[in-house]
Amino acid sequence: MKNLAGLMKQAQAMQQNMQDMNARLETLEIQGESGAGLVQLTLTGKGVLKSTKINPKLLDPNDAEMLQDLIVAAHHDAKTKLETIAAEEMQKATGGISLPPGMKLPF
Repeated sequence: MKNLAGLMKQAQAMQQNMQDMNARLETLEIQGESGAGLVQLTLTGKGVLKSTKINPKLLDPNDAEMLQDLIVAAHHDAKTKLETIAAEEMQKATGGISLPPGMKLPF
């Protein structure tokens, strides 16, 4: 019975750690960029696009495809950074316990 109580205590601590991690992620803002900073996007810690900044010299109606590609690249950059930070936070929250393959953060 003593082991079960200890296990329950660990589960409660991990649950609190996960809630704390989610709170920290909600306050994060991650910036991604492309084209040497000509396009910048900001994502929240939950992956929601918050803002976009585009250098005016990219606003050429004859070259919209390049701008579209740069926006996608900047979003990918920000999303990759977010996933790295979220994985680090998950390691902290779980005390280094690895999650099973395919299990992801709750967002």
